[in-house]
Amino acid sequence: MDYVAGMRSSNPPARRRRGVTWLLALAAAAALLAGCGGGSRADAGSSAAGNSPVTASGASGGGASGSGASGGGTSGSTSGGSSSGTATTTGGGATHHGNVDVLSAGSLETILTKTVGPAFHRATGYTLVDTSGGSSSLAAEIKGKTQVADVFVSASPAVNATLEGAANGDWVSWYATFAKSPLVLEYYPKSRFAHALRTRPWYDVITEKGFRLGRTNPAQDPGGVLDAEALDRTASARHLPALAAIAKDPSTEYSETALPGEVQSGQLDAAFAYLADANSTGLPHVDLTGVSLYGDYTVTLVNRAPHTAAADAFIRYLTGPAGRAAFRGDQFVVVAPPRTTGHGVPAALRSTVGS
Repeated sequence: MDYVAGMRSSNPPARRRRGVTWLLALAAAAALLAGCGGGSRADAGSSAAGNSPVTASGASGGGASGSGASGGGTSGSTSGGSSSGTATTTGGGATHHGNVDVLSAGSLETILTKTVGPAFHRATGYTLVDTSGGSSSLAAEIKGKTQVADVFVSASPAVNATLEGAANGDWVSWYATFAKSPLVLEYYPKSRFAHALRTRPWYDVITEKGFRLGRTNPAQDPGGVLDAEALDRTASARHLPALAAIAKDPSTEYSETALPGEVQSGQLDAAFAYLADANSTGLPHVDLTGVSLYGDYTVTLVNRAPHTAAADAFIRYLTGPAGRAAFRGDQFVVVAPPRTTGHGVPAALRSTVGS
């Protein structure tokens, strides 16, 4: 085989909670201290962080930070201000407080923490606390009770089935498909293979000697299932057994949250990604000629959610006009109205996700 596989880490999945938009609260705290004529910048940062253990480097007490190849992994972000639970009055006059804990597909981390989360906080007062990773891995953590979630946002409808029914803990009874994004191949713009990717079929280039390709683990991420399907289908259609070999090689597997950074840094020449994810990272991409595969994003309220009111508000926002506009702006294909599967949609959500 001529391609060069990426190195994998043998470390267990790392969890990271990165403060993305808590600077809003930091600025507010700094202004308050300035008005009182005292206080240090360090004190203001500590106050802004509230009860969320976010450090300046982005890592929290919840686990190790940093990128790298791995079979799994999740990252977390707090969006919208202090998560201390104090009441917040929004510009519209509504007063709410507290967090909504969301487990989301890693490909949504940027749009949720940098766009949707801050806007949701301004509109409602609730703070989004997002933990992102491979959808299958996150579902397993819900099922295993190692993660407590109010809302689950998956990149595949099939993953929700692993949480449905008494045998699976009755964590989910319905879900709404609200957005889609096609699978593409993003690449490092300074790669020595960049010109070839722009001018030749992708399936010819990725098997060249020295090519470093990344994908996600199909057992942990629905995107990894699509990656393998793209390779296998093309291998069969084009009579290229080398592609099928790549689909079975675990050394090409990276965590969903680490993969974009590996391409951006030039550690990889290219990686499979959803179009919306490639756009959010600013990496160039090529279409997967010969295959048409999409990630289907779903949202559901996790049964026995500890913050039901905040969860309802988040789902209404995500699937409502403001959420749809944000996803369209990030070049997702929006499903409007959402396509709902299952039963037991709460009355508070039927106006936006149906029943």
